[in-house]
Amino acid sequence: MEEGLPEPSVSLCDRISSLKSRAWEAYKTKPISHWILLVLSSAAMLIAFPASSILSRVYYANGGTSKWIISWVAVAGWPLTALILLPTYFFFKTFPTPLDLKLTVAYIVLGFLSAADNLMYAYAYAYLPASTASLLAASSLVFSTLFGYVLAKNKLNAAMINAIVIIIAAMTIIALDSDSDRYDNITDKQYIMGYVWDILGSALHGLIFALSELVFVKLLGRRSFHVVLEQQVMVSLFAFVFTTIGIIVNNDFRGMKSEAKTFQGGTTAYCLVLIWSAITFQLGVLGATAVLYLASTVLAGVLNAIRVPLTSIAAVILLHDPMSGFKILSLIITFWGFGSYIYGNSSGTKGSS
Repeated sequence: MEEGLPEPSVSLCDRISSLKSRAWEAYKTKPISHWILLVLSSAAMLIAFPASSILSRVYYANGGTSKWIISWVAVAGWPLTALILLPTYFFFKTFPTPLDLKLTVAYIVLGFLSAADNLMYAYAYAYLPASTASLLAASSLVFSTLFGYVLAKNKLNAAMINAIVIIIAAMTIIALDSDSDRYDNITDKQYIMGYVWDILGSALHGLIFALSELVFVKLLGRRSFHVVLEQQVMVSLFAFVFTTIGIIVNNDFRGMKSEAKTFQGGTTAYCLVLIWSAITFQLGVLGATAVLYLASTVLAGVLNAIRVPLTSIAAVILLHDPMSGFKILSLIITFWGFGSYIYGNSSGTKGSS
């Protein structure tokens, strides 16, 4: 008789109370320094990455033309990560990971792919508004999920497949609404190329993410904070080398002086844009690395979902990017897709625990 009775419904107040209790219990399990570092890392993701995207567009909007320079700036700040890595050896009382042939080759390949990825995104920001480019870059979640499933054998559930379909629909909406946000000095061909390079860059970014996971699983065998930083330093270093070679071959270093003179705001503004682009990109990478280590991929996914509308809104306010109804719809759908992915990822984590 009792088995047939319906289960009592849980009120919203009870759910909130339960969530607060679990949050408080989680808070007490970690020292205050852990939460301070997590807050700072989250803030770095939410501020530095959008700032880096905005600065890339500022470079092109004010007279910059080189794609190699913007891609070079993205990795030129690698010494900043190295400076943070060195103290961790003393703090965690560990030694640098030995470099064998396989690990070195893996870092060289990832560095080359990262250099190519940055160059593709540089073309995207040269031809697309920052708000549009950031929305299209959200498609990297689709490719990282698919490559993770194929290469790293990650699990894929219905919610994640739903997220993939939703984000693809959002990208399609942007493509159909290309006339509303194309700059007057950008031709139809350039806009299409910007769109294509952005999607290709997102696909390559997803591949890099999956290959990085394989490096941890197959070659390193562990994932600790200093090991993650080591990989970031080495990959950025090789990407810096490859990009520097590209700039030298393309004679862009010679053109920087004349480009700075014609830059709107002068040489000082030109240098500040490039310097802060390098700093903000590395701070964003460091923030993402710390969030993955201190929390989980779910929180990193939540912050990444929040980052997309933040970048778009900042571009509309600061750069006066056009924001049509279709782009707003695409933004909402993209956010929905991220939410579906986060739900699927957290469900899969609970199921495997």
